Amino acid sequence: MLAPERRVSMVSFNTTAFLWINASARPPVWLLDLAWFAAQTLVLAAPLLLVGGWLWRTRAPRAALVHAALAALLGLMINQGIGLLWFEPRPFMLGLGHQFLAHGADNSFPSDHLTVIWGTAFSLLFHKGWRKAGFALALMGLPVAWARVYLGVHWPLDMLGAAMVASGSALLLWPWHGALRFATRLMNRVYRRIAQPLIARHWIEA
Repeated sequence: MLAPERRVSMVSFNTTAFLWINASARPPVWLLDLAWFAAQTLVLAAPLLLVGGWLWRTRAPRAALVHAALAALLGLMINQGIGLLWFEPRPFMLGLGHQFLAHGADNSFPSDHLTVIWGTAFSLLFHKGWRKAGFALALMGLPVAWARVYLGVHWPLDMLGAAMVASGSALLLWPWHGALRFATRLMNRVYRRIAQPLIARHWIEA
Protein backbone atom coordinates (compact mmCIF):
# COMPACT_ATOMS: atom_id res chain seq x y z
CA MET A 1 0.00 0.00 0.00
CA LEU A 2 1.36 3.41 -0.94
CA ALA A 3 2.17 5.89 1.79
CA PRO A 4 -0.30 8.83 1.85
CA GLU A 5 2.32 11.38 0.78
CA ARG A 6 3.44 9.20 -2.14
CA ARG A 7 -0.17 8.64 -3.16
CA VAL A 8 -0.77 12.41 -3.17
CA SER A 9 2.39 12.92 -5.23
CA MET A 10 1.30 10.32 -7.80
CA VAL A 11 -2.19 11.83 -8.06
CA SER A 12 -0.67 15.28 -8.52
CA PHE A 13 1.67 14.05 -11.26
CA ASN A 14 -1.12 12.10 -12.95
CA THR A 15 -3.44 15.11 -12.97
CA THR A 16 -0.78 17.54 -14.17
CA ALA A 17 0.39 15.22 -16.95
CA PHE A 18 -3.19 14.50 -17.99
CA LEU A 19 -4.12 18.18 -18.27
CA TRP A 20 -0.95 18.82 -20.29
CA ILE A 21 -1.70 16.01 -22.81
CA ASN A 22 -5.51 16.23 -22.90
CA ALA A 23 -7.16 18.06 -25.80
CA SER A 24 -8.25 21.65 -25.49
CA ALA A 25 -11.92 22.59 -25.53
CA ARG A 26 -11.77 23.20 -29.30
CA PRO A 27 -9.01 21.07 -30.82
CA PRO A 28 -8.33 20.91 -34.58
CA VAL A 29 -10.67 18.48 -36.31
CA TRP A 30 -7.78 16.73 -38.08
CA LEU A 31 -6.04 16.10 -34.76
CA LEU A 32 -9.23 14.72 -33.23
CA ASP A 33 -9.65 12.38 -36.20
CA LEU A 34 -6.06 11.23 -35.90
CA ALA A 35 -6.44 10.63 -32.15
CA TRP A 36 -9.70 8.75 -32.64
CA PHE A 37 -8.08 6.50 -35.24
CA ALA A 38 -5.15 5.77 -32.94
CA ALA A 39 -7.34 5.20 -29.89
CA GLN A 40 -9.92 2.94 -31.52
CA THR A 41 -8.40 1.34 -34.61
CA LEU A 42 -4.69 0.74 -34.02
CA VAL A 43 -5.47 -1.87 -31.35
CA LEU A 44 -6.68 -4.09 -34.20
CA ALA A 45 -3.06 -4.35 -35.36
CA ALA A 46 -2.36 -6.91 -32.61
CA PRO A 47 -5.01 -9.54 -33.56
CA LEU A 48 -4.46 -8.87 -37.28
CA LEU A 49 -0.74 -9.53 -36.84
CA LEU A 50 -1.42 -12.78 -34.97
CA VAL A 51 -3.94 -14.05 -37.51
CA GLY A 52 -1.94 -12.89 -40.52
CA GLY A 53 1.27 -14.31 -39.11
CA TRP A 54 -0.37 -17.70 -38.56
CA LEU A 55 -1.95 -17.87 -42.01
CA TRP A 56 0.81 -16.46 -44.21
CA ARG A 57 4.14 -16.52 -42.40
CA THR A 58 5.21 -20.06 -41.59
CA ARG A 59 8.98 -19.55 -41.73
CA ALA A 60 8.89 -18.01 -38.26
CA PRO A 61 7.74 -20.18 -35.32
CA ARG A 62 4.00 -20.13 -34.68
CA ALA A 63 4.61 -20.80 -30.99
CA ALA A 64 5.55 -17.12 -30.75
CA LEU A 65 2.02 -16.20 -31.83
CA VAL A 66 0.51 -18.47 -29.20
CA HIS A 67 2.76 -16.89 -26.57
CA ALA A 68 1.70 -13.41 -27.69
CA ALA A 69 -2.02 -14.21 -27.75
CA LEU A 70 -1.92 -15.78 -24.30
CA ALA A 71 0.09 -12.88 -22.89
CA ALA A 72 -2.51 -10.41 -24.15
CA LEU A 73 -5.31 -12.49 -22.61
CA LEU A 74 -3.43 -12.92 -19.34
CA GLY A 75 -2.85 -9.17 -19.25
CA LEU A 76 -6.56 -8.50 -19.61
CA MET A 77 -7.30 -10.96 -16.79
CA ILE A 78 -4.75 -9.23 -14.55
CA ASN A 79 -6.36 -5.88 -15.38
CA GLN A 80 -9.73 -7.25 -14.29
CA GLY A 81 -8.20 -8.41 -11.02
CA ILE A 82 -6.62 -5.00 -10.43
CA GLY A 83 -9.99 -3.38 -11.07
CA LEU A 84 -11.62 -5.54 -8.41
CA LEU A 85 -8.98 -4.58 -5.85
CA TRP A 86 -8.52 -0.92 -6.74
CA PHE A 87 -11.01 1.23 -8.62
CA GLU A 88 -9.55 4.24 -10.40
CA PRO A 89 -12.16 6.65 -11.84
CA ARG A 90 -11.58 7.99 -15.33
CA PRO A 91 -10.82 11.72 -15.73
CA PHE A 92 -14.28 12.58 -17.09
CA MET A 93 -15.84 10.90 -14.05
CA LEU A 94 -14.13 13.56 -11.93
CA GLY A 95 -15.02 16.40 -14.29
CA LEU A 96 -11.41 16.89 -15.37
CA GLY A 97 -10.29 17.88 -18.84
CA HIS A 98 -12.22 17.40 -22.06
CA GLN A 99 -13.70 14.12 -23.29
CA PHE A 100 -13.94 13.43 -27.02
CA LEU A 101 -14.46 9.67 -26.97
CA ALA A 102 -17.55 7.94 -25.60
CA HIS A 103 -16.64 5.51 -22.85
CA GLY A 104 -18.32 3.71 -19.98
CA ALA A 105 -17.68 4.88 -16.43
CA ASP A 106 -15.60 1.85 -15.49
CA ASN A 107 -12.14 1.33 -14.03
CA SER A 108 -9.39 3.35 -15.68
CA PHE A 109 -6.22 1.59 -14.49
CA PRO A 110 -4.55 0.01 -16.44
CA SER A 111 -5.44 0.58 -20.10
CA ASP A 112 -6.84 -2.59 -21.69
CA HIS A 113 -6.15 -1.36 -25.22
CA LEU A 114 -2.47 -0.78 -24.52
CA THR A 115 -2.18 -4.02 -22.54
CA VAL A 116 -3.33 -5.98 -25.60
CA ILE A 117 -0.93 -4.19 -27.95
CA TRP A 118 2.12 -4.30 -25.70
CA GLY A 119 1.38 -7.77 -24.30
CA THR A 120 1.46 -9.02 -27.88
CA ALA A 121 4.48 -6.92 -28.83
CA PHE A 122 6.65 -7.72 -25.80
CA SER A 123 6.00 -11.45 -26.21
CA LEU A 124 7.10 -11.39 -29.85
CA LEU A 125 10.36 -9.72 -28.83
CA PHE A 126 11.33 -12.97 -27.11
CA HIS A 127 11.23 -14.92 -30.37
CA LYS A 128 13.73 -14.87 -33.21
CA GLY A 129 11.93 -14.21 -36.46
CA TRP A 130 9.28 -12.05 -34.81
CA ARG A 131 11.34 -9.33 -33.15
CA LYS A 132 10.95 -6.77 -35.93
CA ALA A 133 7.17 -7.26 -35.87
CA GLY A 134 7.17 -7.03 -32.08
CA PHE A 135 9.22 -3.83 -32.14
CA ALA A 136 6.96 -2.27 -34.76
CA LEU A 137 3.87 -3.18 -32.73
CA ALA A 138 5.45 -1.79 -29.56
CA LEU A 139 6.04 1.53 -31.34
CA MET A 140 2.45 1.46 -32.56
CA GLY A 141 1.36 1.44 -28.93
CA LEU A 142 2.81 4.92 -28.35
CA PRO A 143 0.19 6.83 -30.39
CA VAL A 144 -2.50 4.67 -28.78
CA ALA A 145 -1.27 5.71 -25.34
CA TRP A 146 -1.19 9.38 -26.33
CA ALA A 147 -4.60 9.29 -28.02
CA ARG A 148 -6.51 7.76 -25.14
CA VAL A 149 -5.18 10.43 -22.79
CA TYR A 150 -5.68 13.17 -25.38
CA LEU A 151 -9.32 12.17 -25.85
CA GLY A 152 -9.93 12.24 -22.11
CA VAL A 153 -10.65 8.60 -21.23
CA HIS A 154 -7.38 7.63 -19.50
CA TRP A 155 -4.70 8.95 -17.17
CA PRO A 156 -1.01 8.88 -18.17
CA LEU A 157 -0.24 6.40 -15.36
CA ASP A 158 -2.82 4.02 -16.84
CA MET A 159 -0.35 3.60 -19.71
CA LEU A 160 2.54 2.92 -17.38
CA GLY A 161 0.37 0.33 -15.64
CA ALA A 162 -0.42 -1.28 -18.99
CA ALA A 163 3.29 -1.49 -19.82
CA MET A 164 3.99 -3.20 -16.50
CA VAL A 165 1.12 -5.68 -16.87
CA ALA A 166 2.00 -6.41 -20.51
CA SER A 167 5.69 -7.03 -19.84
CA GLY A 168 4.85 -9.05 -16.72
CA SER A 169 2.42 -11.25 -18.66
CA ALA A 170 4.98 -11.91 -21.39
CA LEU A 171 7.64 -12.78 -18.79
CA LEU A 172 5.32 -15.03 -16.76
CA LEU A 173 4.55 -17.16 -19.81
CA TRP A 174 8.11 -17.36 -21.16
CA PRO A 175 9.27 -20.20 -18.80
CA TRP A 176 6.40 -22.27 -20.26
CA HIS A 177 7.78 -22.11 -23.82
CA GLY A 178 7.97 -25.92 -23.95
CA ALA A 179 4.27 -26.21 -23.19
CA LEU A 180 3.55 -23.44 -25.69
CA ARG A 181 5.36 -25.35 -28.43
CA PHE A 182 3.40 -28.51 -27.57
CA ALA A 183 0.10 -26.59 -27.66
CA THR A 184 1.13 -25.04 -30.98
CA ARG A 185 1.73 -28.48 -32.52
CA LEU A 186 -1.75 -29.56 -31.49
CA MET A 187 -3.25 -26.37 -32.87
CA ASN A 188 -1.36 -26.89 -36.13
CA ARG A 189 -2.90 -30.34 -36.56
CA VAL A 190 -6.43 -29.04 -36.00
CA TYR A 191 -5.79 -26.03 -38.24
CA ARG A 192 -4.47 -28.15 -41.12
CA ARG A 193 -7.49 -30.46 -41.01
CA ILE A 194 -10.00 -27.62 -40.93
CA ALA A 195 -8.21 -25.39 -43.44
CA GLN A 196 -7.04 -28.10 -45.87
CA PRO A 197 -9.21 -26.89 -48.81
CA LEU A 198 -7.75 -23.37 -48.53
CA ILE A 199 -4.23 -24.71 -48.03
CA ALA A 200 -4.59 -26.88 -51.14
CA ARG A 201 -5.51 -23.78 -53.16
CA HIS A 202 -2.46 -21.96 -51.73
CA TRP A 203 -4.65 -19.22 -50.30
CA ILE A 204 -3.07 -19.77 -46.90
CA GLU A 205 0.01 -21.59 -45.65
CA ALA A 206 0.04 -25.04 -44.06
